[in-house]
Amino acid sequence: MNVVNFGSLNLDHVYAVDHFCRAGETIHTAGYTQNAGGKGLNQSIAAARSGQAIFHAGMLGAGGEPLARLLERCGVDLRYLGHTETPQGHAIIQVQPDGQNCIFLYGGSNQAVTPEDIDAVLSHFAPGDYLLMQNELSNFSYLLHAAVQRGLRVVLNASPISEEVLAADLTGVDWLVVNEIECAAIAGCSTPEEGYAALRARYPGLGILLTLGSEGSVSWKDGVEIRQCAYPVHAVDTTGAGDTFMGYFVGCLAQGMERKDAMQYAAMAASIAVTRPGAAPSIPMMAEVRAAVDAL
Repeated sequence: MNVVNFGSLNLDHVYAVDHFCRAGETIHTAGYTQNAGGKGLNQSIAAARSGQAIFHAGMLGAGGEPLARLLERCGVDLRYLGHTETPQGHAIIQVQPDGQNCIFLYGGSNQAVTPEDIDAVLSHFAPGDYLLMQNELSNFSYLLHAAVQRGLRVVLNASPISEEVLAADLTGVDWLVVNEIECAAIAGCSTPEEGYAALRARYPGLGILLTLGSEGSVSWKDGVEIRQCAYPVHAVDTTGAGDTFMGYFVGCLAQGMERKDAMQYAAMAASIAVTRPGAAPSIPMMAEVRAAVDAL
């Protein structure tokens, strides 16, 4: 079974701050680092480190060569990665002492993906293969529809929220992975609890994985609900925690794990990742995650 992630690649500019900058305010930063990032890149690396072979599709822009080299070092297959002269996408990330972050995103090359690019990549995959996707590339709706029509197992991380995501028909999607804010917004409800119930009723065949921060996560599929706790740790940087969870969850499912086990490994991987700075650099290898799970 193949897994392809049609996802973003970003250069992350990370600033350590005492507090998030407010309107009209100029602040000094306590530190600066440049890291590889983007939901797509992080999730591909997480899936690869879970032990799953994965292809990364998308668009590499000018200045993005270090991102490609990193993915290759992590064992991600780049044969379906396109290239453009558009500047590489990047993010400006503020990180507070408590590990919370605030992110400003510039799409750049990630917004250069065309329907023709999508069709060319998907032609290499067959019904039953997994497709990971987020909302950081252009032509989101086209990719979603084309993948469903081809019978791929679409795992949609509906982030960041946009009008295009809110209008999307999720019929035929295998898994929707969302946080509490995204869940409520997609369902058009005022609370995540209402949103979770509404999505279950609206899309009976849809698997829903709702992440709950410090409360863990809950999933629903085929009439069965499974809850997973979060593992308490001292958070240094929460950047990329959700991507680590997502990549591990899909990687573990593709390797044949039961959903309950995939959620546990994903939760443990994310808990380890937040104890380290950075997004991609913080993602643990499966051996470390397995040892931590076995030690419970």
